[in-house]
Amino acid sequence: MLHKNKDNEAIAVFEILVRENQDMLMTYLRAVVRDKSIYDDLFQETMLVVWQKLADYDRSRPFGPWLRGIAGKIVLAHLRKAKNDALLVNAETLEYLSGQLHHISENSGDTWDEKTEVLTFCIKALPDNHRQAVKLRYFQQMPVSNIAETTKTSTEAIKKRLQRARSQLLDCLRRKNVVMEITS
Repeated sequence: MLHKNKDNEAIAVFEILVRENQDMLMTYLRAVVRDKSIYDDLFQETMLVVWQKLADYDRSRPFGPWLRGIAGKIVLAHLRKAKNDALLVNAETLEYLSGQLHHISENSGDTWDEKTEVLTFCIKALPDNHRQAVKLRYFQQMPVSNIAETTKTSTEAIKKRLQRARSQLLDCLRRKNVVMEITS
């Protein structure tokens, strides 16, 4: 009976930690993987490995960085196996991204949506044509060529618009202390 109680406790801890961190983990994976089916697979694989290694987790340390560390290793292993451009990362990029997400997780707000509502504010502050390009590209996953066709704009103009929008978003998020400055 004692063994069953420990199993139930482990399941409860796992469920709570995953619920609190799943949006952050999906954000992490979506930031480095283009293909939805791949990041869904990587998410599932990460959850399996985390479950298997839960006994190794040091409860005195934050769960998010530990979880992203496991996910990062899985992403890099997939990258080595796939040898395609569906993944755009290396270990340093994953570490940087994990640090930014940890910084965001320390901001006020109980849910991931509350923690990232500043991003919504920053997107709304973009000029209309930049906001439209961002929504089509990153929310609707539309390829740049389709955005150009939809907006009756050249592909190069859309690429430039997205580049400027990302720069403006980064500046806004830095001003709001959501992301940290890069230090060398």
